[in-house]
Formats: sequence, C-alpha cells, structure tokens
Amino acid sequence: MPRFSVIVPVYKVQAYLHECLESVLSQSYGDLELIVVDDRSPDTCGEIIDEFAARDTRVRAVRLPENVGLGRARNAGTARATGDYLVFLDSDDTLTPDALRAMADRLKETGDPDVLVYDYARTYWDGRAERNKVAEQLTEQGPAPFRLADRPGLLRVLMVAWNKAVRREFAEHARLTFPPGYYEDTPWTYPALMAAESIATLDRVCVHYRQRRRGNILSTTSRRHFDVFDQYDRVFAYIADRPGLVRWRPVLFRRMIDHFTTIFAKQDRLPRDSRAEFLRRARAHYRRYRTPGVPVPLRARIRHTLVHLGLQRTYRTLQAGTTLRRRVLKHTAKLSRALRAALLQTHYRVQLRLPLRADRAVFGAYWGRGHGCNPGALEAAFRTFAPQVRTAWIAAPEHQHTVPPGPRPIAPGTAAYWTALARSKYLVNNVNFDRRLVKRPGQVLVQTQHGTPLKRMGLDLQERPAAARDTDFAELLRGVDKWDYLLSANRHTTLTWERVYPGGYEILEYGYPRNDVFQRATPADVARLRESLGIPRDTVAILYAPTHRDYRRTQSCPLDLERVLRRLGPRFVVLARGHYWQGAPLTRRAPGIIDVSGHPSVESLCLASDALVSDYSSIMFDYANLDRPIVVHSSDREAYEAARGTYFDVRDFPPGAIARSEDELIDIFATGHWRGSRSAQLRASFRERFCLYDDGRVAERVVRRVVLGETELPPVVPLDERRPVPSATDARSPLATVPQPSGSLPVTDSL
Repeated sequence: MPRFSVIVPVYKVQAYLHECLESVLSQSYGDLELIVVDDRSPDTCGEIIDEFAARDTRVRAVRLPENVGLGRARNAGTARATGDYLVFLDSDDTLTPDALRAMADRLKETGDPDVLVYDYARTYWDGRAERNKVAEQLTEQGPAPFRLADRPGLLRVLMVAWNKAVRREFAEHARLTFPPGYYEDTPWTYPALMAAESIATLDRVCVHYRQRRRGNILSTTSRRHFDVFDQYDRVFAYIADRPGLVRWRPVLFRRMIDHFTTIFAKQDRLPRDSRAEFLRRARAHYRRYRTPGVPVPLRARIRHTLVHLGLQRTYRTLQAGTTLRRRVLKHTAKLSRALRAALLQTHYRVQLRLPLRADRAVFGAYWGRGHGCNPGALEAAFRTFAPQVRTAWIAAPEHQHTVPPGPRPIAPGTAAYWTALARSKYLVNNVNFDRRLVKRPGQVLVQTQHGTPLKRMGLDLQERPAAARDTDFAELLRGVDKWDYLLSANRHTTLTWERVYPGGYEILEYGYPRNDVFQRATPADVARLRESLGIPRDTVAILYAPTHRDYRRTQSCPLDLERVLRRLGPRFVVLARGHYWQGAPLTRRAPGIIDVSGHPSVESLCLASDALVSDYSSIMFDYANLDRPIVVHSSDREAYEAARGTYFDVRDFPPGAIARSEDELIDIFATGHWRGSRSAQLRASFRERFCLYDDGRVAERVVRRVVLGETELPPVVPLDERRPVPSATDARSPLATVPQPSGSLPVTDSL
C-alpha cells in the first residue's frame, strides 16, 4: 500500500502532460502510485500515458470509454486508488521538487490527519510566478492537527481539490465524490473540510498552478457556468443530511454569494444574453439558502444586496462606475508621480549649482536595503578615522532600523536624497547609484562591489542572456565612467574588474572592508551572536547560503534541509540564508532550521556559525578569512555553468570538501571530513590565493588613501600571523589550534 495515490485526469493537454507526470515521478519521496485517467482525450495524451506506464511500474493507466469530464474522471481514479492519501493534480500543473516528502513529513508530524492543506503558486505563460495571496492561513504555528472550527480562515484558501491531501479512508467514510459539470471542486472541498475530524497545514508551495494564455476552461464563455448553482445545491444538501454541520450554513451562504458575484463580474464567462438569467438564478439561491450569522464587509454587502434584489442594471452600473473610478485614480496617481518626479529633478538641478560640501559623505548598499556590506564598514571607518566628515546612509523606510547611531538615514527618492547626491563630496556604494546622478567635478565616487567574482559579471554577461536578462550594458558603462575608485579583494578580482568594467578609475587592491570584523571579533562576541539567533549550546551551526539560480523562474532550496538534519542528528542546526534577490525564506521552518534570510548582517551570521555550506556564492571567499570549514555543494554544476558561467571550476581549486549530491554532503558532515586535515589543507591554499589583504585594517587603509590622501599605509599582516576569532565549537574542541585574541569588539546588528 503506497503512502500517496496521485490522481491525474487527462484531457487535451498533450503539450503539458510530460512535465506534469515527470514532476510526480521525479519526487525524492517515491512511495506513491500515479493513477493517470485518460478521459477519452482526442490528442496524443494516450500515447504519452503509455510511454510513462511502460517505463515506470508506479504508473497506472485508466482508460475511460467516453469523455465524462474532470469530476467523474477523478472519481474513476479514486476508485482504483490504494494509497493512504489521495493527492489530486491537474494535468497541466506540476508538483514542486520534494513536495511529497514535505507532505509525508508533515503528515507524520501531525499524526496522519484527515486533510492536509498545502500551498501553491500561480505560474504564468510569460514566466511570472505569484504565491497564493492568503498563504498566511497555512501557518504551521499553533496546535496541530485541528478542526475547521479552530481555523475557519482556511475557507479563504482556494477551494480546489489539488491543494489538499485527503486520507482515503476518511474520503470513503465521508462519501466524498466529484459531481459532473463546472466547479466540480465545490461539492468536494467544502464537505471535506467541514467533515474532517483532524486538519493540518503545510506552509510550503507544493503545486505550480499553470495560468495558460488560452485554453482555461473557466475562462471560456459558456452557459456551463450555470453549473455552479447545482454544485451549491449539492453542498447544502450534504449539510442538511448531517446536523452536526449546520453551523457552517452562514459561512457557506456568504461564500456562495461571493462566488456568484465573481462569476457575474467576469466579462469572459457568461454569454451576454444570459446575464440577466444568471442573476435571477442567483437571487433564487439567495432566498433559498439565506442564513444570517456571518458579518459581511461593506463592499461585499452592496454586492449581496444587489443579488438579493436581482438588480442587474444597477449592478452593471455600479460595476462600470467602480471601473471608471479605478481608472481615474490610477491616472491621477500617475500624474501625481510624474509631477513629484519633475519637482524633485528641478530641486536636484538647483542643488547641483550650490557648492560641494567637503565634510559630507553619503553611503548606500544593495539598492537601499540597509546598512551593511563594504559601504557599512567604510561608513564606520569614516567616523573613526575622518570624524570631520559627516555621513548619511541611503535606506528605504523598511530598512532604516538597520542604520546604527551616527549616520543620518535618508530615504531614496526624497529631496534629502537628491540634496545629498548633489552636494556630498564622497559617494560610496556597492552597486551603481541612480542613473540620473550627475558626477560633479570634485566629487569622489568609491565603488566597493560586494564580493569576489566567481560567477561571470559585467560585460561578460553579454553572451549570457539568462543571467543578463534586461541589463542595459550601455547604461552600465555610463555608471562605470563615474567611478573614481574600485575596491578589489585580490589579484583575481582586480584582473576581472578591469576587463568586465572597463573605465578610468583607480583600483584599490586592499581587500574588502566588510571582512575586518572577522579579525577583530572575540569569542564573547560570537557567543552573544549565537544566543541572539537562538542557536542551542553544544551544537554545530552550519550556515547554508546558496546563490541565485538564473536558469530558474522560481527559486527553490537546492537541498532538503530537513532530511539533512534528520540524518545528521540533533547536534547540528542550519542557519538558512536565501539570496537577497530571493525576497522570501529559503525553506520552510522546521526543527533545527533557523531562517536568517532577513537578518541584516551576513557577517554576523558567519561569525555565529561553525561551518559554511555554499555553491557558487562569493560568500566562500569572505568566509575563508575566518579559517573555518567550508563545504561546496555543486549538484547542478552543468546547468549553472550553462546559464551564468564561472571564471574557474571551484571543484578544481576548492576551499574545502566538495559534495556533488545531497548524500555526499551528509556523509562529509557525518564522518567529520568537513573539518579534517585535507579540508584544512585545501582551505589554506584557497586563503593564500584569495585572502592576502583581509587582515582587519582594510577599511582604515581605504579611508586613509581616499579621504586623508595618505600614500604610506599600514602594512598588511601576513596570513600566518592573523588570529581570526574561532567558532564556538572550535573553542571547545580538542582540534582547536588557534589561540583566542585579546581585546574586545562590541558586536551589534550592524556587524
């Protein structure tokens, strides 16, 4: 008996069926049967099903003698299911990688509930992806399993069968079947949730819901949309036969009217000559099933009243008025933005005519994301070594809490922002400033960059469209022409920058200021950071920081971190850090996984960890300055190389052990190779090549050279004389050989 019976009804989807079935059979959790129901499809879907059935014994093909529609095709698949849980998947949609494993783990964790509700994302034909807008209803916080009465907000999640795993025995006992006609999910999903004795949620995108450009059944103009009335008759009949469910009538009534008005409001669903009839049917259902008891928001209350009274013309008039109002507001907002932009540019032009302020410096990083990286370390050094210069920091309002006391926070696009750009002598950033920046005579622009280049950058992306996307290379070079100084961490970086960012700047091959903290922090600082992150004592903290995948439309975690931790045991925890472009947690929360994607300081995360696991991210070059173990996980080397490309194969010159698969990674940590003598030798060679200058005084040298004009700078401390702060486990381990440095450095969120 398999754990899952995945049921896929098939009709006229030959262009999408391969991808759908592959997404099921390639799951890392293989305890499944795939029941594919050919609903008498007139295209080549039958042949495709035969191909999959011939190559994989888990595929069970079901042939229907005539076309019966989506609902009855699902029933045919359900009748042949033998798995513990039913999982429905439409044949143009796909399961996300490791979705079934996540479901299986959550089911086990919550005691095999009747229903598991999981999340989905809409994927559009133009490449866009959009997660379910009410994903907060799927939070795993709080008791589980539960009943619908404990979490009625679940009824706001899309009422479809394919975002739920339902225990097969429960479905049989509750007599859940799909009816014929459109909206066949309605009489199945509402009863499933209302009748379930136990429900759990999985806060993870498990299905990619394809939004086809054309061919979506529910976007087809047809009288079959009238089927929705019969479907709600079935739901209310189900409740009438079960007195214990009567409490849900008011909620169901409101959801029904909302559904009717949604169909009526869609311009492409109902034939024009049937709209009045549809509203009359809706009014009849309103009067038949009206059940007060659930508050209705004002906006919805108006629509409910119009359905109650059957006022079609009034409804259409109000709808037209709402559309007109929306367009007017949109146009007004557009004009307002244009006027504001014009006024700000006028203000900027005026400021450009005023004298430069030699005692002002403005800093920014990552397009206004907050204080940090190389500009953050330089800003602190300005205040220490050039206190006569007043500093300001460009940060969006939601990131201004990261700005420490000292610099003045400035929001991008404000009058203060343009004043600072026009009149500050020193401009420092790790990306280009606004393209409208006019570089004045006497201004000094320091471009710090934000990493040693392993992946291809700058002009080298001209032949890599997947990575370049919509990069304007002419505009990029116009920005380069404004640079006065460009920081470099090592000779490899210098040679790369000169070629991919050709310009008249001066390269300062001093190292990266953001790495100074690694040489200056103390064990007490490390302990304080670990405590603030919630890292348990006597555990090994692995910082997992993969880079962005240019070849993927949606970013998913390359590793199943829950499986990794299950194999390694409770002595390990993972700090999961998503790339800053990702804008979302790297993985779902689970025991032993600490989501640090939103943490303002990656340097603090490096200090708090005992080892780094990464792939092609430049973080490995920075982390090597700590002289702590690094493991490279490169399972998709070929795909990454084809899309983005690298300057050298890190597997030929690694900073530590190499894992080509998830199992190899687990073995490296389980056997201790991650901090063995061979890994230490590889790391030492890596440091000699890429970490010659990061001795803790990089920011000081930059300030002395750029601001104070000094040419005799402090000498670089040799590698073998540096004493980076040890990790927490190294400090207690008999393998530790590096003595603890003296002195103390206050550690804050700006580290």
